[in-house]
Amino acid sequence: MKLLLPLFFLLTTFPAHSWGFFGHRKINYYAVFLLPPEMILLYKQHIAFIEEHAVDPDKRRYVVAAEGPRHYIDIDQYGQYPYPALPRSWKDAVARYSTDSLQAHGIIPWWLQTMLQRLTHAFKEKNQAAILKYSAEIGHYIGDAHVPLHASSNHNGQLTNQKGIHGFWESRIPELLAEQEWDFLVGKAVYISNPAAFFWKRILESAAAADTVLKLEKELSQTMQADQRFAFEERNGAVIRQYSSAYTRLYNKKLNGMVERRMRQSILATASCWYTAWVNAGQPDLQHLSNKEFSEAELKEFEILNAAWKNGEEHE
Repeated sequence: MKLLLPLFFLLTTFPAHSWGFFGHRKINYYAVFLLPPEMILLYKQHIAFIEEHAVDPDKRRYVVAAEGPRHYIDIDQYGQYPYPALPRSWKDAVARYSTDSLQAHGIIPWWLQTMLQRLTHAFKEKNQAAILKYSAEIGHYIGDAHVPLHASSNHNGQLTNQKGIHGFWESRIPELLAEQEWDFLVGKAVYISNPAAFFWKRILESAAAADTVLKLEKELSQTMQADQRFAFEERNGAVIRQYSSAYTRLYNKKLNGMVERRMRQSILATASCWYTAWVNAGQPDLQHLSNKEFSEAELKEFEILNAAWKNGEEHE
């Protein structure tokens, strides 16, 4: 018994970050290669930063209380699909529901528009540090918008006795399958003429798929015992309890490739937002930029985010 006790305290369930750190980093990484030559020179040179800082918004949730609602929208709280009662304009939505009410149910479709404006402004100012920061971060929110359970109040299956399905869909499946089996050659970045409509379309796609994500896992779970659905595997030096490889593959097959499709769409959407911001800023020459180094305050912020995230993870 003494030999088993230390191992017991290392067992945990699979973490539920949006797309997982793995997924968000891969989305930003692959998006770089969809850019036109005028942009890829800058982005490829800094691809390590863009990939690594794709997860900053998740880390910021441990520091900034207002960060959480930027990652999702409980759109099913606004009636029936396609939710005509919810104004697409932020001004109109505030007039109908109030800022506090909207914040309580998530604001991602509007926050994406804010982030695109910030990135566009960074391009106009030819501010390299800001371009890289906002490029990395908007990729995160775009990825979140493509996750069905980010557009559902049953975001982790807590209402249907499916707790953990959030991380199952967006973390476990891509971490197991993406590197070896998925194709991320998705064409080239395109100009988005109406970003607001584009973002809302992706949110509605996610909302429409949320019931399928939950329904299919519920059906599959009824065909297998718990000891077949879960397994204990080593991860980052610890033994954790997570969905078994066999069960993960069966669920992915039942979803008919949904996770791969949404990840591919996330990659194309991220590159297209970068490209759209650059075009809207007048297509500045990215070989002649200012503010190429991050300020001491910005570097300190990165340190704070990392420290808060690590401390938060230890206490979850």
